[in-house]
Amino acid sequence: MRRILIFLIATLCLTSCFRQEKPGIDDWDPAKDQMDSVTFYNTHHYGHNYNFLVEADSLELVAIGNPMEIERAVSIKHVTVERGDLLVVGDILSIPSDTIDSIWVQVLRDQATIGWIHEDELLENVVPSNPISRFISFFSDTHLLIFLAFLVLVSALYAIRNIFRRKAKIVHFNDIGSFYPTLLTLLVATAAVFYSSIQLWAPDTWSHFYFHPTLNPFQVTPLLSVFLCSVWAILIVALATLADIRRYLSPGEQFIYYLGLMGVCAVDYVVFSILTLYYVGYLLLVAYYVFAIGRYLRYAHVRYVCGQCGHRMREKGVCPHCGARNV
Repeated sequence: MRRILIFLIATLCLTSCFRQEKPGIDDWDPAKDQMDSVTFYNTHHYGHNYNFLVEADSLELVAIGNPMEIERAVSIKHVTVERGDLLVVGDILSIPSDTIDSIWVQVLRDQATIGWIHEDELLENVVPSNPISRFISFFSDTHLLIFLAFLVLVSALYAIRNIFRRKAKIVHFNDIGSFYPTLLTLLVATAAVFYSSIQLWAPDTWSHFYFHPTLNPFQVTPLLSVFLCSVWAILIVALATLADIRRYLSPGEQFIYYLGLMGVCAVDYVVFSILTLYYVGYLLLVAYYVFAIGRYLRYAHVRYVCGQCGHRMREKGVCPHCGARNV
């Protein structure tokens, strides 16, 4: 187990996700105002040569040299891009007189498919091409979140209810002697609070992370760094938890315990991520820490080890595994 943890920590220090580089001055058209380009990148988080992936069934682009000529054009030609097409930002133009959207973006799929589109319409129908942004976009859909939250809560509560009826082992209530399951639930709750806090207090930071994601906690702002560290900690502690559960439970009991642990973690994530948006999650997190650690110290903390078989015991006396008497 120690080797696995050392390997994961080393991998965390040496590995990061692909991160699209910030467009440099050399990538921009020298004829444009460089300061305006920098300002646009800092406020909109993308720029020239940025890659988008079409998510809508289709998207129409205005095939014209300059969108300011649309009002004077006799006929307007459109080109269509389909779902899954990769688009590259070729140019960005601001037209203050446009009452619909003052920002026009030129995108191209290939040399024959180039056109302009309003920024709002573009961003509603595309997603950054990197896998992390696509994952964030998928799980940010409001209707999907409501459906998943309902499904997770119902499934988790049903599983926990059945576990209670069987009087099986479950974290917080009838736990094993390991602290890892309790630590895992606390990390999930903490990560959920941080996730919602970033969206609540630093939405611009989250927007930048959405366009330029990374799994390296040393390349982001302190708030995002804490969030990413908590995500890595969840992964490491989850592996340690799986390994430690095998020491306490039989294969049949392990599956039931895994099911209950996943249910508790799912409830923690849904409850804390939603309630934090209404400022209740912070007080609830403190109360949850007190509750979880208190339950572990009172009912699951193991103080003794059997002198004959080496199995952990909550109190002195007859070992429930080998029958040896410990005094």
